[in-house]
Formats: sequence, C-alpha cells, structure tokens
Amino acid sequence: MFKHISGIFAKSNKDLRKRIYFTLFCLGIFCLGTGITIPWASVVYEELGFLEIFNLMSGGGLKSFSIFALGVTPYINASIITQILQMDILPYFKELKEQGYVGRQKINKITRYLGIIFAFIQAYVITIFYLNTNDVMVMLKTSLVMTAGTAFLLWIGDEITNKGIGNGQSLLIMAGILQSMPSVFSGAFNSFITAGTYANWLGILLFVLFILVYVLIIVGIIWIQLAERRIAIQYANHTTSAYGAKSSYLPIKINSAGVMPVIFASIILTIPVTVAGLIGKQSVVDFMNKYIVYTSPTGFVLYILFILLFGYFWTFLQMNPEELSKDLNKRGGYIPGIRPGKDTTEYVSKSLSKLTLVGSIFLVILAGIPIIFSNVSGLPSSITIGGTGILIVVGVAIETYKQIESGLVSRNYGRKRKIK
Repeated sequence: MFKHISGIFAKSNKDLRKRIYFTLFCLGIFCLGTGITIPWASVVYEELGFLEIFNLMSGGGLKSFSIFALGVTPYINASIITQILQMDILPYFKELKEQGYVGRQKINKITRYLGIIFAFIQAYVITIFYLNTNDVMVMLKTSLVMTAGTAFLLWIGDEITNKGIGNGQSLLIMAGILQSMPSVFSGAFNSFITAGTYANWLGILLFVLFILVYVLIIVGIIWIQLAERRIAIQYANHTTSAYGAKSSYLPIKINSAGVMPVIFASIILTIPVTVAGLIGKQSVVDFMNKYIVYTSPTGFVLYILFILLFGYFWTFLQMNPEELSKDLNKRGGYIPGIRPGKDTTEYVSKSLSKLTLVGSIFLVILAGIPIIFSNVSGLPSSITIGGTGILIVVGVAIETYKQIESGLVSRNYGRKRKIK
C-alpha cells in the first residue's frame, strides 16, 4: 500500500497528481460551502431526529441551513427510483438499460433532472418543519437556494468523476461525513469529561472506551467490505494453462448492497412522519412519534425489518442471478459441477441469499448501535458510535484507493512495455 502511495509523487505520475489535487480542491469548495448559512434562514430545532443521517452526509449543513444543506441526497433518491424503474416496471427505462453506453447517458441525464426536482420538494418540506417562519416567500427563497446548492454539487461531482479521482458524488458524501466527525468526538469529550456528569477518572475511561469501540467498528467494516466469496468459473474454449494456472472466478461480496438498505429504510420511515407533520393533526403526530419514529421500540423494529428487506431487494437488483447466468453462458463459461441455465441461476441465487443474510445482519448491527447507544447513554443523537456514516467513508475510501492503485499499475506497465 505504502509503495503505491509513494509512487504518486514520482515525476512520471504528474498527471495523476493533478487529478488528485483537482479532487481535493473541489472537496475543499464543498467543505467551505457547508459553512455558509443562508442569511434569512432562522433555525428553530436543534435535534433533527430521523434526518440526522442526511445531516451527516451533508457535513452538518442541514442543521445550520447552509447553501449545501441537502448535499447530493436528492440525487441518491432519484438514482434509486431510476434503477427500480429499469426492472420491467417501465419498458422505456428497460430499453435504455439495454442500449449500453448511450442508454446509460440518457438515464444519467434523467436522474439529474429528477434529482433537482426532488431537491426542491425536500427543501420546501424541510423549511416548513425546521424554519422559524411562516413567510411563504422566505420558505420559497430558502428552498431555491438549497436546490441551487444541490445542482452545483452535482456539477462538481461530475467534474471530479471526469477530471479527478474516484466517483464524485460518493466523494462528496464521504467529505461531508468526515467533516462532521470532529464535532462527534469533541461532543463526546465534552459530555464525558468536561460536562462534570461523571467523575474525572470515569469520564476519561468512558471516552477512551468510546474511541476504542469506534476503532474496532472501523476494523470490522473494512473486513466486511473486503470479504467476498469467489465462485470458480471455467470457460469451454480455454484451458487452465491458458490462464497461467490461475482460475477465473465470480466474486460476490458479503455486503453487496452497501449502505443503500439503511438509506431506503430511513426514507420509508421518514415519509409517514413527514405527511403527519404536513397534516398538522396532533393525534396523528403523537401516533407517529410513539410507534413509527425509529427511536421508539416499534419504530426501531420496523427500521430493522426494512433494512433486512431492502438488503435482499437491492442486492438482487444489482446482481440478478438470472442475468449473471445468461451472461456467463453467452461467454462460454460455467461453474464446475453445475449445469448451465436454471441450475446455475439457482446456485448463484442460493449463494447470494446466504451472503446477503450475513451482510444484512451486519448492516442491522451497524445501524442499530447508534440508536441503542443514544438511548442508553442519554447523549444527543449527533454523538454516535460507528453507524452507517463510517460504512460510507470506508467503502468510498477503498474504492478510491483501488482506482489510484489501478492507475499507478497501468502506468508502470505501460512504461515497462516501452522500455522493452
């Protein structure tokens, strides 16, 4: 790893360094923007509750009503919908999917427009709930500024993807989470040590334990993110020796769904609470707070069930066993001991189901720890242990490192060929 990192500073990798510097510059703009609060926005709530995960991804901008308060969350919501629509729900989207690169470009364009529409809707709903004003013009102006901020971030994300390193949208989310982390640790330090709630020795011990648990969770996330099952693949038109005694394989990650099931579950639980608030009937709001919000016992159970459900849904959406089987058959490949066609589909489906169960349970534990910790410790919801934010950071960091490593390896290989 350190060998590859040091290779970045070689004279021959000047173009790679430029891409990295450009990426850091764009992320710096995002971090600066999260600190610029909309002038006329007067915040009325300190705790965001179920919106805390989205506040985390925006670098804390949602709580302060910054110009980048929504981050790229609306784009994520739009991309989820467009991917679902490609599952034979709308023939047009399925046709675009099958058109290859041109189709993907059209889908990306639709996703961006849909994301901007979602941004305005989400911004307006949030201003109704969290702004200390009844002035419709103020709410409209705030919503437009927040929408413009999201549109600008989508452009920056595209620029990072095209001219920088890694996936731009993912890196913006990672930057927002990393920007929020210092406040988590400073808040924990104040709560455990300087607040005087605990004896000095006990406060220090609890804070050290807090950090150790955080580190252990990060190590566990890295292990889960890198863990995969490799299903051996052979090809009818190749021999083993043609591959230099290296067999091909189909890699299936333990957590193929990533953090998407948690985002899905959060959105599903957010909808009824949001509708209840818009209705304004106190009895409905009380019912939602008592039974639906995930800090309540029944809401927490629903949250866990939705994560498990969407874990399977998103994994099989991304890795369709039937499509994998057909693609393998077209390329003349097969799994040793398994007949092509239906048997291969069933084998891949069973393997994927078992791994998804493990990955979904891991997500449930990761998403449940902050809620349980907040309820047990009595600390604010912004001070959490682990959580899905760490999963996003680790996942994006691993993928970005792999891209940098791949770029260095390809450059070194190209130079060796020129020398020969």
